[in-house]
Amino acid sequence: MTGVLLSIKPKYVKEILSGAKQYEFRKQIFKNESAKTVFIYSSSPQKKIVACFQVGKIVEGHPDYLWEQFWDVSGLNEEEFFDYFSDRDTGYAIRIDDLEPFPEPIDPHAVFERFVAPQSFCYVDCPINQTT
Repeated sequence: MTGVLLSIKPKYVKEILSGAKQYEFRKQIFKNESAKTVFIYSSSPQKKIVACFQVGKIVEGHPDYLWEQFWDVSGLNEEEFFDYFSDRDTGYAIRIDDLEPFPEPIDPHAVFERFVAPQSFCYVDCPINQTT
């Protein structure tokens, strides 16, 4: 199974897990269309894989358009959103479908032989589940 491992700041992971953040915003999108499962890597200080979700609709557009469409389910305030996209004319909104929080966060070093946290995302070919 090909999936995507996304690095997300713990503040925003919390918003995703609470349901307030229903879209994940990215400056670049993964190109492998067979990657339907996203694993959420909560970056420092947690440094664990905490959940997964299925890739829903992906919307491409100017940041102004994305904010207009998704501000109320972004889990971000306006300043955070536009700071993130400050140097971009195009961005992506990924719908978070079928969110599955893991009962216990997973140490990525236990799953991947040579784990290096991705700057944004990386592809993974390893099945990750709650019992790992």
